[in-house]
Amino acid sequence: MTIREELEIIELGTLCKDACTSKHTGRRVRTEPKCPIRTEFQRDRDRILHCNAFRRLKHKTQVFLSPVGDHYRTRLTHSLEVSQIARTISRALRLNEDLTEAIALGHDLGHTPFGHAGEAILNEICSFGFKHYLQSVRVVDYIEKNGMGLNLTYEVKNGIACHTNRTAVTKEGCVVRLADKIAYINHDIDDALRAGVITEDMLPENAVSVLGHSKSERITTLIMSVVRSGVEEIKLEDHIKAAEDELYDFMFEHVYHNNAAKDEEVKAKMLVEKLFRYYFKNPDKMPEEYVNIMNRFSKERAVCDYISGMSDGYAINLYNDLFVPKCWHIQ
Repeated sequence: MTIREELEIIELGTLCKDACTSKHTGRRVRTEPKCPIRTEFQRDRDRILHCNAFRRLKHKTQVFLSPVGDHYRTRLTHSLEVSQIARTISRALRLNEDLTEAIALGHDLGHTPFGHAGEAILNEICSFGFKHYLQSVRVVDYIEKNGMGLNLTYEVKNGIACHTNRTAVTKEGCVVRLADKIAYINHDIDDALRAGVITEDMLPENAVSVLGHSKSERITTLIMSVVRSGVEEIKLEDHIKAAEDELYDFMFEHVYHNNAAKDEEVKAKMLVEKLFRYYFKNPDKMPEEYVNIMNRFSKERAVCDYISGMSDGYAINLYNDLFVPKCWHIQ
């Protein structure tokens, strides 16, 4: 018996009846030999962790565009915090922690440079629209490994695709959807406080009295509420959800739509659109892997894939190289 087979037996004996176990799931488009050590979802987790798109998340905006300071969140740190919260919930509910972690680490792989500003402009100018959660699936299916994709299991890809506004087929995917919101509301509060966009006394009194006055207290309260609700329906208790919704509305009014926090979004959208227009006219200037995508799909699809995969810094440097005049050094 291999180590993987032993782990599959352990899952069957310890996880709850609603958990997605590795032995009876883990379908891939391309059939592969089983790993002797890792379960299917452990392999998916590792593939995501080692892929190029995951590494680029460290230079992609979470909320504040290219903030000065080492402690502001990026898409990478956000994904790690989502993973921690989701794994804690799954462990407590005896769900599959490996599947949960794979979905959480991969959920934002398709996010654009400059956060939702980049997503909004690509959705506007692309004829087929743009949603980062669908792009995340496209990344793992058609872009990574020079177009070969990561060949992830159906359950992981479904959880990634459904992390924003749909119900996943697994309980683990439902956990990640909740964990994503728990993470970003609370770490965005932390970043907004650090940036001076809001102050502690501005937070809605009723919400913090129910959820807690610190980030740690609020996250613990929210996690415990999901656990108390049980595995039958992955949700927050009504009074906890009402408090979270109040905090969510507050963040949209004072942070997500705040001019002080978002005053560079117009420039970011202009930059993304100009790069898109340039490469649509000059597709041969893209890296070879995206030229191959163009030949396989379409020019517009390839340009969208190229632009959306850029980090903030890469997009800015590329824009400067293409559109900003350089000094003429006379010898």
